[in-house]
Amino acid sequence: MSIRPADAPLVGRWVRLDPSVPEDAAGLFAALDADEVWAAGYAGGPAARPGDPLGWAKRIEAAREEERAMYTVRVLDSGAPGRIVGTSSLGDVDLANERVHLGWTAYAPDVWSTAVNPECKRLLLAHAFEDCGFGRVKIQTDLVNHRSQAAIAKLGAVREGVLRRHMRRADGSWRDTVVFAVTIDDWPQVKCGLDERLAACGCS
Repeated sequence: MSIRPADAPLVGRWVRLDPSVPEDAAGLFAALDADEVWAAGYAGGPAARPGDPLGWAKRIEAAREEERAMYTVRVLDSGAPGRIVGTSSLGDVDLANERVHLGWTAYAPDVWSTAVNPECKRLLLAHAFEDCGFGRVKIQTDLVNHRSQAAIAKLGAVREGVLRRHMRRADGSWRDTVVFAVTIDDWPQVKCGLDERLAACGCS
């Protein structure tokens, strides 16, 4: 039987994932207030982009109400250790069926193609499978977000298909969603691949 994600930090070599709190709102706004972050449909696309830190405070509160484990991503190995560079979550928890959704992920453009994403995924997947006892972790993205699809596939997640007209974007248009997943049977190979990428420390 699986358990809910813990309300505790997940710490790696390059990043630290802390449970998000309202005080993180200004840092998240500063990190993610970039056209590139929203252009490919993140969180509903450009129309959903917060105009100020209050928008992120509302997102943090919404995650709490949904019982979603939302994390604030901070870099450790940089010229500004502790700087907020993004967010990710474990949500849509189904304990009876041992499944969870890893998503709601966005990073500041200056940390794209670095160790940040692979280490975040390494920490979150390890927590899901090894600490919480989940058997399946879903990862999904907008069909128009080719960059995100490539990054998810590079993790070793299996592309399972496309949910057509799956959800409404913030501008009212309909999103097709590409669904990937990692199962407990996939995890040893996926973990090994992530560890190799992080050991190389040039991670893209």
